[in-house]
Amino acid sequence: MRGFFFVLLLYNFLFMKQITSVQNPFIKSLVQLQEKAKVRKQTGTFLIEGKREIELALKGGYELETILFLPEIISEKQLNDLTTKPLNVIEISKEVYQKLAYRDTTEGILAIAKTKSLALSDLKLSKNPLILVGESLEKPGNVGAILRTADAANIDAVIIANPKSDLYNPNIVRSSVGCLFTRQIAIGTTEEVIAYLKSNNINIYSATLQDSTEYHTQNYTIPTALVVGTEATGLSEKWRTESTKNIIIPMQGEIDSMNVSVAAAILLFEAKRQRGF
Repeated sequence: MRGFFFVLLLYNFLFMKQITSVQNPFIKSLVQLQEKAKVRKQTGTFLIEGKREIELALKGGYELETILFLPEIISEKQLNDLTTKPLNVIEISKEVYQKLAYRDTTEGILAIAKTKSLALSDLKLSKNPLILVGESLEKPGNVGAILRTADAANIDAVIIANPKSDLYNPNIVRSSVGCLFTRQIAIGTTEEVIAYLKSNNINIYSATLQDSTEYHTQNYTIPTALVVGTEATGLSEKWRTESTKNIIIPMQGEIDSMNVSVAAAILLFEAKRQRGF
């Protein structure tokens, strides 16, 4: 599979500077890249849509392979302003752009980028880290919203335990508005993440209903990992038994849970408040 994409990219680089047909084999390969996590994993690449998202990816150290642009929306000068590195640039038709783009308001530009390692061992933490952990998050929109919250709070890292979605899923890239590229992110099994946190002497505060105390009574000025799970199933038993303290956000209405991204925001900004922002 990787060889197939390499041949397409090489062919494109040498012979194609303009693509107008959605039946073009290179465009068909990019549709697969959008739709299939398996293809993204095999090729080590993914698609980014939008000028701001591409700028954030470059700022976050992501390497771009190819840029595709719709000249009716974005000029070559604007493309040149994005990066000083030589890139393979392809002009595409409106039909091709609409085939690849998830949104109509992304300024007529897409990029093929290389994925990064998401290993726990790659994380570089401060002396007093603040980390958000999400377990088994299923909805790409929730993952994206959590990444936006993590960026707003400027925390050390986001860790996804037992991920249910490929983090380079186009819906996550889109819903994070580029914040996927601005935070340190790692993935691992629940057991791996707990072991990592404990080996780094990071206190674990698990948001769960069982055996919990109100979240605002705890001290988050020390090395802290705040852990949230899905609305449907909450956190697994492992988190409840291995945490420093189980915490709860008091609910005053009829329901006993809230959207995971909202819960994460409440917890993170309480921690930031205690730390003096």
